[in-house]
Amino acid sequence: MSQKILDNLSQRATSLQASKIREIAELGMKQDDVLPLWFGEGVWPTSDSIVNAAVESLCRGNHKYQPNNGAINLREQICQYSNQLLGCNLTTQRITITPSGMQGLMLCAQILASPGDKIVTIEPGWPNIVGAFSAAGANIESVSLNPVDGIWQLDTQTIIDKLTPDTKAVIINSPNNPTGWVMNKAQQLEILAHCRAHQIWIVADDVYSRLYRHGASAPSFLSIAQDDDLLISVNSFSKCWSMTGWRLGWIVAPAILEAKLGQLTEFNTSSTAGFVQDAGIVALRDGEQNVSQLLSQLDESYRFCAQQLSTFSRVEFIQPEGAFYCFFKVDGLTDSFAAAKQIMQETKVGLAPGIAFGEKGEGYLRLCYAQPLNVLDNAFQRLAPFLNK
Repeated sequence: MSQKILDNLSQRATSLQASKIREIAELGMKQDDVLPLWFGEGVWPTSDSIVNAAVESLCRGNHKYQPNNGAINLREQICQYSNQLLGCNLTTQRITITPSGMQGLMLCAQILASPGDKIVTIEPGWPNIVGAFSAAGANIESVSLNPVDGIWQLDTQTIIDKLTPDTKAVIINSPNNPTGWVMNKAQQLEILAHCRAHQIWIVADDVYSRLYRHGASAPSFLSIAQDDDLLISVNSFSKCWSMTGWRLGWIVAPAILEAKLGQLTEFNTSSTAGFVQDAGIVALRDGEQNVSQLLSQLDESYRFCAQQLSTFSRVEFIQPEGAFYCFFKVDGLTDSFAAAKQIMQETKVGLAPGIAFGEKGEGYLRLCYAQPLNVLDNAFQRLAPFLNK
């Protein structure tokens, strides 16, 4: 009977693949004393000022439905924040609030992709991006990042050649999860010009934009695009404001999509919780000190991890430009999923397997270093027997 139930699901649902990151995490959550470095989540809590803003909002009675596109005061705050940071000129009509960056990506898939549409992504890449567009029935093609002269690089001509006139959209996650690669401004200008000429959408996953190791923000398409370009930027409060569990994000899109995005939100979630949106206002308005503190902590943690990885002869590690991951190759490793399970069983350290990020990720493991030094030191002491084999 169970198989009959499964046979009656939609093709989109049955074709979806489970996240191998989540599979490792589910195994680890059933065990004691596991160091969970599998998710893109920092250990540090949300700041008191953000928490208090949500509590005060609830106490004021902010318990009701919100506008589909989000509360106007948060949309205004996002405009102010983005315009100052990126030098753009956003208006509230271009902002839609989403209950998480992931939901923002799902809205992009729903508004852009029809069954059979060609969507181009970058690999290695976060599997949920592919999952969202696959669930919308799109056909996914990928372009590979490659290590060249000790850094991750994307050949601009290779991706432009892939962006043929029959392409509906290209999804660019920069800074990239898992590699930390960042697309530079010159590449963005080339790709934007090509996509303008061929009417191809750009979906910019900007969730890690502030976790950039060389400035206040990674290069952004929003800084160079015109208001009516076929561009949607997806962002989130999860990472640099330590708000993963709050489920709050936003997208920037052409103003003409405001009504349609509102309709899709209505049919997905209706709206984002008002008290959570009030917390987001405080995060943007008063949270720069918290962001600076987090970046300082992450830099210290990164330097420690990079030094530790350099001590293992089997490990090849390429310095990331952004995000908060160490994505490292282990000599002789051919089944990263099996290795991640073995590592967790033998060392009680939870890592994400490279194959979770596409075929180009095989042979790699991903460690989220958004942890204090004592936890990371413990992790590497446990990992040493495996990495020294």
